[in-house]
Amino acid sequence: MIPFSTILTHPGGAHKDEFLACSVLLSLHPVPVVRREPTSADLADPAVCVVDVGHEHAPERNNFDHHQLPKDHPPTCSLSLVLQHLGLYADARQFCPWLESAEWFDCRGAVTTARWLGVADDVLPKLNSPIDVTMLRRFALAKHLAPGDPLWEMMRMVGEDLVSYVRNLRARLGFIGRHAQFWPLESAGQSGKVLFLPRTDPLPEEPSLGLDEFIEEQKLTGEIVGLIYPDRRSAGYGLGRFRDHPSLDFTRIAREPDVHFAHARGFVAKTSAHAPVRLQQLIAQAVVTAV
Repeated sequence: MIPFSTILTHPGGAHKDEFLACSVLLSLHPVPVVRREPTSADLADPAVCVVDVGHEHAPERNNFDHHQLPKDHPPTCSLSLVLQHLGLYADARQFCPWLESAEWFDCRGAVTTARWLGVADDVLPKLNSPIDVTMLRRFALAKHLAPGDPLWEMMRMVGEDLVSYVRNLRARLGFIGRHAQFWPLESAGQSGKVLFLPRTDPLPEEPSLGLDEFIEEQKLTGEIVGLIYPDRRSAGYGLGRFRDHPSLDFTRIAREPDVHFAHARGFVAKTSAHAPVRLQQLIAQAVVTAV
């Protein structure tokens, strides 16, 4: 990406798409963020990265606006354009389920997005978070943000985490593919598979990260019922239901001497066991006899 010295976005009300687009850009170039209308000189200057304003998508000049796109164009927001330019969009759409709905919300509005999701119009407001409200409100009030400002620092952290997640998850899926084992589960009339991820040295910071995405990418969602993965807090393993599959209930193993935690709702458990034979026994004991 051509280096830039300023990020410029529109004043007034703030939305999630330009907030996140600016955050991603800050993770690459920690420069000031200015909120005002762009001039023709701004749009012509690649040193000014113009986001979500200006009616121009010209990544060769660091301009990323989507408002000039026709109304029947597939939902595309400023974050979409930035991720596309960075070569991260395809993986972001695959690994970040919230991205497509964010595109719809920004381009089609809340009511149309709710109907596209197949939910009632009043559902989306119920999912609003005070975190979202405060971050966007404070961003809307700002005219200039620079390194050291709390909101600027938070935006950069958001961008760093998002970019790191998307970039590293692809490598993580390769890691899982090299180490994962699939154990058949046939007990009390139930059949399926359990994905077992053995402990490695070094142990990943989040041992269970990427398991769902790996199963989805490998088209195994109809076969996997359970997960066994290293517990980052102990030398043992975590046991979980895959997507809350009803075939497993880990309250059934709560009294086992090597099980130190089993959630009351039965979807996860932690064990100090590490031998595959014992882990397979625990899984077999957790099988629900009738679903």
